Amino acid sequence: MVLHAVALVFFSLAPTSWESFSQHAETKHGDLGRRAAAFLQEHAPSYDQELPAELLIENLDLAMQARSTFAWAQHLSEERFLNDVLPYAVFDERREPWRADLLKRCAPLVADCTTAAEAAQTLNREFFNLVNVHYNTKRRATNQSPSESIEQGMATCTGLSILLVDACRSVGVPARAAGVANWHDQRGNHTWVEIHDGEGWRFLGADEYDAKGLDRGWFTGAASKAIAGDPVFGVWATSWKHIDGYFTMAWNPESRAVGGEDVTPRYAPPQEEAAKRGSYVSVRLREKAGGERMALPVTVSDAFQNYGSQRTRAGRSDMNDMPRFEVLPEALLTITVGKGQNARTASRRAAASGELLVDLVWDEM
Repeated sequence: MVLHAVALVFFSLAPTSWESFSQHAETKHGDLGRRAAAFLQEHAPSYDQELPAELLIENLDLAMQARSTFAWAQHLSEERFLNDVLPYAVFDERREPWRADLLKRCAPLVADCTTAAEAAQTLNREFFNLVNVHYNTKRRATNQSPSESIEQGMATCTGLSILLVDACRSVGVPARAAGVANWHDQRGNHTWVEIHDGEGWRFLGADEYDAKGLDRGWFTGAASKAIAGDPVFGVWATSWKHIDGYFTMAWNPESRAVGGEDVTPRYAPPQEEAAKRGSYVSVRLREKAGGERMALPVTVSDAFQNYGSQRTRAGRSDMNDMPRFEVLPEALLTITVGKGQNARTASRRAAASGELLVDLVWDEM
């Protein structure tokens, strides 16, 4: 009976996973390790309180290794490192030890890079082809972990963004996800990535490399109509620490677990500029109702002028990635899809201001 009682006491005093992690962090990494462990635990969601110590330890050790290895990470402020490099998750995706695998894959890709911005651009250009993961709405879940997306070879914007954020963090680039829970016209959510280049936050679409540089994306027009302060219609960036509130996850809208920073002003113009906005039309084309998208030349014109030609998107492009034309307000538009004898047309009236989304079905034109 005495031995049994002692055993019970010993068990009750055994350190928890977080306690074991904190002890390791301070022993191996000193005061910074202690502060890092405390920061992660203080702001961790309640459902992470039982994480294995091994996962937490590996995550910290490899984050610290990246901080000392890569030039752009060596001069990061402690605050930036803790909030945007160290975290082991982006949203509420499955928790897993992703750092070792992604570091092995990503370090060679960025070996010749000299800045965080260059590293992020390189990863966006090369990484998704390396792991063979691209946009596909047939993925199993919105908020897939890195291994889930790599196993399937597919993800939508949120899964792709989680992959790119984690890839960046694996090599010491401060990164976070940004997005809207719903666009202003209620056509759904979208997620992209922001990285810190040492001077400020820059954005890029995950697996949407643009050779012209950062701060470019098909979604900028829609983002310019976001509503500052609104948890659904504003643009928010993820934050391990709750800064302005929480990030509303479209797949889990009731959750308040993921911290958020309202970054709408970076994307939406001031009201006086918004009032000057013109009229725009965006075009999406499907082969048949409810079918796959088609990529064909599309031209928009009215009786007086041609507004240009682009190409509709299909395949790996995001569902809301569409050619966009600035047109005269309330003009009667002719939308021509295809070329020559195979071309088909549709007519639409432009909006007095703002966006007009035109969904076309080839079989019905």
